[in-house]
Amino acid sequence: MSCISHPLIRPDSIESREYQLSVAMRALDGNTMVILPTGLGKTAVALLVAASRLYNEGGKVLMLAPTKPLVEQHLRYFEKYLIVKSPSGNPPDSDSLPFVMFTGEAPPAERTSEWERATVILATPQVIKNDIIAGRYSLKDVTLLIVDECHRAVGNYAYVFLSQRYLGTADKPLLLAMTASPGGAQEKVQEVCANLGIAHVETRTENDPDVRPYVFERELDYISIDLPPDLKVAILTLNALIEDRLTLLGSLHFTVPKRDKLTMKALSAINVQIQQRIANRDSAAFSAASVYAECMKLKHAVTLAESQGSEVLKGYLAKLIAEGTGAGGSKASQRLAQDPSFHELFERSVSWTRELHPKPEVALGLVREQLEAHPDSRIIIFATYRDTVQLLVDHLARNGIVSERFVGQATKDAEKGLSQKKQIAALTRFREGEFKVLVATSVGEEGLDVPSTDLVIFYEAVPSEIRSIQRKGRTGRSGAGRVVVLVTKGTSDEVFRHVSASKEKMMQKSMRSMGSMTSPLPPRAAPVEQASIDEFTPQGPKIVIDDRETSSRVVEHLSGMGAIIRLERLPFGDYAIGDRILIERKTARDFVDTLINRDLLGQLKAMAEVVPRPVLIIEGGDLYTQRDIHPNAIKGVLAALTIDMGVSLIYTTDEQDTAQMLFVLAKREEGERGERKMHPHKSHRSLKEEQEYIVSSFPEIGMKNARLLLDHFGSIQAIANASLEELVAVKGIGEKTGGKIFELCRRNYS
Repeated sequence: MSCISHPLIRPDSIESREYQLSVAMRALDGNTMVILPTGLGKTAVALLVAASRLYNEGGKVLMLAPTKPLVEQHLRYFEKYLIVKSPSGNPPDSDSLPFVMFTGEAPPAERTSEWERATVILATPQVIKNDIIAGRYSLKDVTLLIVDECHRAVGNYAYVFLSQRYLGTADKPLLLAMTASPGGAQEKVQEVCANLGIAHVETRTENDPDVRPYVFERELDYISIDLPPDLKVAILTLNALIEDRLTLLGSLHFTVPKRDKLTMKALSAINVQIQQRIANRDSAAFSAASVYAECMKLKHAVTLAESQGSEVLKGYLAKLIAEGTGAGGSKASQRLAQDPSFHELFERSVSWTRELHPKPEVALGLVREQLEAHPDSRIIIFATYRDTVQLLVDHLARNGIVSERFVGQATKDAEKGLSQKKQIAALTRFREGEFKVLVATSVGEEGLDVPSTDLVIFYEAVPSEIRSIQRKGRTGRSGAGRVVVLVTKGTSDEVFRHVSASKEKMMQKSMRSMGSMTSPLPPRAAPVEQASIDEFTPQGPKIVIDDRETSSRVVEHLSGMGAIIRLERLPFGDYAIGDRILIERKTARDFVDTLINRDLLGQLKAMAEVVPRPVLIIEGGDLYTQRDIHPNAIKGVLAALTIDMGVSLIYTTDEQDTAQMLFVLAKREEGERGERKMHPHKSHRSLKEEQEYIVSSFPEIGMKNARLLLDHFGSIQAIANASLEELVAVKGIGEKTGGKIFELCRRNYS
């Protein structure tokens, strides 16, 4: 076997493959998207390009991947094969960091220090985006940006912001984007290319002559499964309930399909009609929105019955009953819970004492067969829903097979997610053979490399060609592999099987037509023009932003405008400007949802009590058409906010408009109009309000504590004359705050 020879790649370590070298050479000519089937070494291409850039240009390499387990996998690969030298050509000194993995768990100051000392940084995009927005470091010295699983670079995903900022600020920019599954629609690929500034696309398929010698056989089997009678009856009941709702929507003059033609696309079309009529203030549309929600819930129940089984369906029905009979449940859940047919179905499901669907038993049989024939096998079972994942883990355990679940971080309902640290640990144990079966949701689909995985089971077919390709790519990476898809006859499983197969063929055709695309892209897809570094150096006003707001485009726009941003967890509000202004941002929809489902007034009252200038920004849309709420109720809330709480209301059209408003507020607060008064005149304040206002201006007091102090001592003079012990004795006034008041009242003015 001939190996790659390069000064920065460990000798005799990486097999020399003609197609990888060819793709890497092309990628060095300009911003490139590389489309390679899974298992054919996209990471090896990235390593070749990185080694060349470091050798010829120096600087830093930044590699982004969507999940921490995937980042950790890339880190192990680069540490194993890449030799990092200092700019002088010598090995790195003790203060340098050849490789570093960035996570949000490390303190920002630590990340800043590590960035300055590191040569190769591997990270998830969100942590880099947050650091760039906060001005902790820049991408100026990055000579190669690698974007893995680049098909995600659409919409508001962090890849879009980072790529555009990189191409606008780096001294020697070069971007390498990689994916196995760009999507079937050429428009989607063009959108990704536009967002990443791609100049040409390099693609290979498993049938290309230079690739074929390295492709391992991957056997694809579909196992058809009969739906059991009890679940057929349950589906008939659910479909009858859907039929009733469609009839009701038809009577309200909405265009609806027949029940057997009710796809998710058709449901979306119904929702579009409803939203259009809500915008025209049609009262019937609000009722229709709730009926539509019932249809969505019932359609989901049908899918669970068809593809997941009786236990998962039973759990979902119980959840809907609990929502419909408990406090705060939606109208849709309440009506379903009161429907006799639905309630009878729920009662029937309670009597199911075992799993009725054959799928768990079929999956068990496949696992047993594989492990008996090949005891060292690794097996991955993919299931869409967490409930199914847990059901399979339990079923395998009862039959003597140890497996572990692999799910995302978020905790949903009563089930805890897996932190990224636990995900990495689980994959390590899986690779090392501590257990042979991994049961995963979609979080395990992208990029994860376990070379000895030789069986992948789809618990259900998936309609997405990207997800289907990613799942299949977990096997056949270093030897022959097998993929088995479980398909319930006459159900959505069969539909999804054909949909994904059709989309995969379309994607292959699209990729062949693209070939090695070097022609100029459409105007919107042209590479980002190099901009002056000064345009991106923060020079504007200071704004403190709650770290939970970084997923919004508002923060990106503020960063692009040059605001000096600090990210931290704010106890109140989303944005803080100086020590006087706190801003809560709500979309019009979020405003009315919070009004109904959460304590909006309490939330804003708490904010108003800690600063003299509370602001509420309501972004986009008409408040009165969002939900079926009487306009006078909304007007009453707005009146209470402005008159009773002193909250200033500002309306903006979209995220960019909000960012511009925040920028103007911040510049004004920093005194562009001259020295401002600390306490602007307000002629209509009562004597009581004046007293409260004076005391609230003490450091860290706010309106709430001002009232506590005045109630306790009776006057401003008594507060000023109080001893430290007397101040601290007031409920709500701690030693730190009391000490500041005591010291301030006694310090000489100088």
